[in-house]
Amino acid sequence: MTVLKKTSAAEGTYVPSERRTARERYKRTRARRATGLAALSTLVTGAVLFVVIVNSPGWERTKETFFSAHYARVALPQVLEGLWLNVRLLFVCGACVLVLGMLLALARTLRGPVFFPLRALATAYTDFFRGLPLIICLLMVIFGVPALRLQGVTTDPVVLGGVALVLTYAAYVAEVFRAGIESVHPSQRAAARSLGLNNRQTLRYVVLPQAVRRVVPPLLNDMVSLQKDTGLVSIGGAVDAVYAAQIIAGKDFNYTPYVVAGLVFVALTIPMTRFTDWVTARMDRRRAQGGLV
Repeated sequence: MTVLKKTSAAEGTYVPSERRTARERYKRTRARRATGLAALSTLVTGAVLFVVIVNSPGWERTKETFFSAHYARVALPQVLEGLWLNVRLLFVCGACVLVLGMLLALARTLRGPVFFPLRALATAYTDFFRGLPLIICLLMVIFGVPALRLQGVTTDPVVLGGVALVLTYAAYVAEVFRAGIESVHPSQRAAARSLGLNNRQTLRYVVLPQAVRRVVPPLLNDMVSLQKDTGLVSIGGAVDAVYAAQIIAGKDFNYTPYVVAGLVFVALTIPMTRFTDWVTARMDRRRAQGGLV
């Protein structure tokens, strides 16, 4: 045999052929060479950028203003304390966004003329909040709602900022869910109906499970964006990581706390991004193997 050869009929063991061994050795050599070239090019690029930045005329002033070790040590505890607010907003608003987004998507996919008003309202909602900049929505909700002086309505900027985040992100998530629902082939509905399921049962047991599996990666990307945008609630006075950095920076006009807050957000976002990439790759592999419908 050219690929495998039998060494012992009694034992039933096989060893790779010389051609296969050479092919695998060649692949390992190419992989090591590619890894070495990538590492070398990365080091060269980093060294060039470091030399250019350090030798720039304003580097000393920039280093003192944005990369001060003293102000970094002062800002880190307060930034981390404010970050806890961002994390809580992420989990609470994320759950509300998923629920509201699913309801909007279901409303937009309802069939029959009797549901036209509901479809029209859901469509108008998604079009409006997808077109409205998030910062404007935050300003309108955080400062506009208290101006109405409604009895029993909170004026807490954290709550109002969370409401604005939910209103905006629900519109984006609704479109993601709707795309997943409409991507399910009509034959799936027909097969479910032929088995005796009604429309509600077909949607619950056949359409939605497939749709949700297909949209998990874009949903995770939306959650990553939501995590970063929770810092915008600071415009209403909520002391989160960004506002904590702003307070420290405003005392001595040193912007290192902003850099610290940015790095903290990056450290929180990177694991979520890598998890999203892993889920996407895993689902692609399963779909390629026929494991997903």
